[in-house]
Amino acid sequence: MSDEKKSAELDLQAIIKKAESQTNFPDVPLDEFTPPTYEEWKQACIELLKGAPFEKKMYTKTYEGITFEPMYFHAATEEIQPKKSFPGMGDYLRGATTNGYVNAPWGIAQACDETFPAENNELLKHEIDKGSTIYNVKLDCATKRAVDARNCKHVGKGGVSLTTLEDVETLLKDLKLDKYPLYVYAGESSLPIMALIIAAVKKNGGDVSKLRGFIGANPIGELAARGKLNQSLDKLYDEAAAAAKWAVKNSPELKTFFVNSDVFSNGGANDIQELAYTLSAAVSYLRALLERGLTIDEAAEQIMFGFSVGANFFMQIAKLRAIRPIWAEIIKAFGGSEKVQHIHVHARPALFFKTIYDPYVNMLRNTSELFSAVVGGLDSFENAPFDEPIRKGDEFSRRIARNMQIILQEEFGLLQPIDPAGGSWAVENLTKQIKEKVWAEFQLIEGKGGIVAALKEGYPQEEISKVLAARFKAAESRRDRIVGNNMYANMVEERLDPRPENFDENKKSRAAAIEKYLGTVDAKDALAKVDANNFETVIDAAAKGATIAELRDALGKGESEEVKAIDAHRWSERFEALREATEKFKADKNDNVKIFLANMGPIPQHKARADFTTGFLQVGAFDVLGNNGFETVDECAAAAKESGADAVVICSTDATYPEIVPALAPKLHEVLPNATVYLAGTAPAELVETYKQAGIDDYINIRSNCYQTLTAMQKKKGMIA
Repeated sequence: MSDEKKSAELDLQAIIKKAESQTNFPDVPLDEFTPPTYEEWKQACIELLKGAPFEKKMYTKTYEGITFEPMYFHAATEEIQPKKSFPGMGDYLRGATTNGYVNAPWGIAQACDETFPAENNELLKHEIDKGSTIYNVKLDCATKRAVDARNCKHVGKGGVSLTTLEDVETLLKDLKLDKYPLYVYAGESSLPIMALIIAAVKKNGGDVSKLRGFIGANPIGELAARGKLNQSLDKLYDEAAAAAKWAVKNSPELKTFFVNSDVFSNGGANDIQELAYTLSAAVSYLRALLERGLTIDEAAEQIMFGFSVGANFFMQIAKLRAIRPIWAEIIKAFGGSEKVQHIHVHARPALFFKTIYDPYVNMLRNTSELFSAVVGGLDSFENAPFDEPIRKGDEFSRRIARNMQIILQEEFGLLQPIDPAGGSWAVENLTKQIKEKVWAEFQLIEGKGGIVAALKEGYPQEEISKVLAARFKAAESRRDRIVGNNMYANMVEERLDPRPENFDENKKSRAAAIEKYLGTVDAKDALAKVDANNFETVIDAAAKGATIAELRDALGKGESEEVKAIDAHRWSERFEALREATEKFKADKNDNVKIFLANMGPIPQHKARADFTTGFLQVGAFDVLGNNGFETVDECAAAAKESGADAVVICSTDATYPEIVPALAPKLHEVLPNATVYLAGTAPAELVETYKQAGIDDYINIRSNCYQTLTAMQKKKGMIA
């Protein structure tokens, strides 16, 4: 170390020592500062807004019917401040445990979805080696419906394909199930896949009493997503009760319900709807289990919740804080003990808010959603790969997703603060509003007879569709900004390779393995003894070699309730379809919508509107023909004619438009008779008719409906019908 560095180090140590020796600090008078009143602050804002309405600019309305205020005050939230409650106590508003994540970090549950059991087994072990703390197994669509892979068209779609006991043994080989929890979402019934898992663990000498996590069903969620099930809900409740009773006796830390909100979130629901409808489904399961002989404590312990975390940062914090006291009150009303009033929450980023264009922005979206979920409080989190809307993740995208959680734990120090949002005037206020609104919507659903009766009536579907329409409308006009899609489109983007799976090859490979295995077993006698009310008989049949489909058949299939399905959407899907239509047309026709910018005057005169217009039009991946501006309308018209453009946008200033528009617009129509002529900006009321008579067909400005404008251009070009 140099003498200079040594001297600096000694100086620093002396300063620290002196600071540590001081026990009394002098009072610092602040009376020279006069605290401004709210009215003074508001008046200063109004002056800065330069005429824009304060109420419109400073208050933010949400899809939940809640308005964010520009400022929150202690006095206004005095009554709801957590003065006497401590984290992990009372109604659990302030967290699940008294010490937050200090002793027990939230679980890192990165999803493993490789198609073949052996590959997924390697991925599960790899995830644990790299920092995950939960084995999170994603089943493919066939396995969740208990369909034999030999009879499935899309083997591996969405996850791992499991048909036989051998498949499950391969999947679980060398996993440390006594050390790490196992998460498996089973679809409408957990019985078939749970029987295979229990049989595989037992066959390989494992201790089923040490299983933790969930092998969870959510029949109401599946009913809402698909519109129909393989069996009636009553029969599925019988199966759920059999699984739950077995778990209570044999695997007390294993849950058999995973009540996730995906169907509502993916449909476009707001956060109030998502929480209320999911709670109502959970209450339906509680009642079903109670009717079938479980106690309220036993029933409550069988439920794990799964929530999607959306784009509104503070709303997500507040919603996860709000759900805890609501669930605690529900369990308390059922007579549950204080121990089981604690809600178990798993969360993941909402797929609804992810995009296929500019997908790397999904990393930022996921990070924000992960952060808000942790601040809100949860038990475990599955951070989705950024390429989730496009394909199954790869080593890179999974590593980034996993490391986001590790960084927040290890580098950002989020294991230290306990209820970091507690006491925040804004968050406490928002939490209170969400609690009240969720409770009101939950009571409304219960008043209809519960979530199933409401789904049959079509109420949740209709309410969610209203919110979805509002989201699409806001995206169309770009009030909701979707980076890389309806705003800031990347015109040099190279699309990610979707790496489509060869489902035919998957099926052939899986069929060969299944048939080879089945040639070595005979489960007919065991299948004949299967009883949906006796889970041991199902486990025995699985152990004897019954396939998942044979177990499903033995358990029975029947008539199901039917409801209108809640279709899955993403907020960017319309703009993605619009852009894909352009790209397809370009590839097929070697042509595109061409828009000529009629930039009038020097660069400072037209640049602002030319830049805005360019960004507006590039959302559709159109060819925007720019220039440095024209001095005369004749020069501009001549250049427009040479461009052969499909549309022209006049760009200049409000002050110059009264002179430019009447002279230029007719010439543009003359040289390009089939072109649409737009004006960048708006026209004063007194000039609207003048501009229309001159030949202005439409306007491009911040109030324009971007989606409708661009689709109109596509239709005129012949890109879309």
